[in-house]
Amino acid sequence: MPTQSCSLCRIALDKVSVVRGGQTLLQDVSMHIHCGQLTVLIGQNGAGKTTLIRALLGELPHGGSIRHVDEHGRAVPRLRTGYVPQHLDFDKEMPVTVEDFMASAFSRRPVWTGVSRRTREKVLAALTEVNAAELLKRPLGRCSGGELQRVLLALAISPAPDLLVLDEPVSGVDQNGLKMFLDTVVRLKEQHHMAILLVSHDLNLVRQYADHVALLDKSVLVQGPPDRVFASPEFQQIFAVGASNLVSARHHGVERWSPRVSADNQEGGDA
Repeated sequence: MPTQSCSLCRIALDKVSVVRGGQTLLQDVSMHIHCGQLTVLIGQNGAGKTTLIRALLGELPHGGSIRHVDEHGRAVPRLRTGYVPQHLDFDKEMPVTVEDFMASAFSRRPVWTGVSRRTREKVLAALTEVNAAELLKRPLGRCSGGELQRVLLALAISPAPDLLVLDEPVSGVDQNGLKMFLDTVVRLKEQHHMAILLVSHDLNLVRQYADHVALLDKSVLVQGPPDRVFASPEFQQIFAVGASNLVSARHHGVERWSPRVSADNQEGGDA
């Protein structure tokens, strides 16, 4: 049972379209993002995944409708949204600790004047929520990729949002960091019953963690449970491979799925 319920039941997208510079980036996207579920967007580069996220975050004008409704179908006027980007660009030589970085978001007080006890307690509580309390005094530039993403996640869930948007947050993160991050996300989903939208190219990750998958190519081609989407002809057409022909391999310590190479297509053979 969740320890805290959000006020949101679902985010309903109805025929959402985005046109910029005369180019159609999204067309008639219809789907629901439900509370208590991890919804994953998949698709090739240029499919419109980032565009859809920006429309959800209110950064791009769009056609159609994006409605936030509660369990009774009533509009939720103020949606709390948390966002974790793929990367954080900053000068790694800056003399800034994780505590300083997060305190600057939790307080209007300039960090160089010191961090108050109350703010420090808030920062520590947020880091504890994502199993990262040991990073409090760590220089931000010395955090690994996985550690930095957990710091960003701690910021995104403080306070707990109705919708958590994760834009390829574990790209380039090693296997241990990836598992820790995603296990934390699943725990937060269950504890706070929040709606979570994740963009990912890692099909193994999708199969293992997703509750609902939407295959995007400027519009939603197919959606549903992972196995159903992976077995669909739309998936096979987009990725040029059926789900039964996917094999896993490790790249930079991360397990990823790729097409199975048949014996006829392998290099070599009889002289």
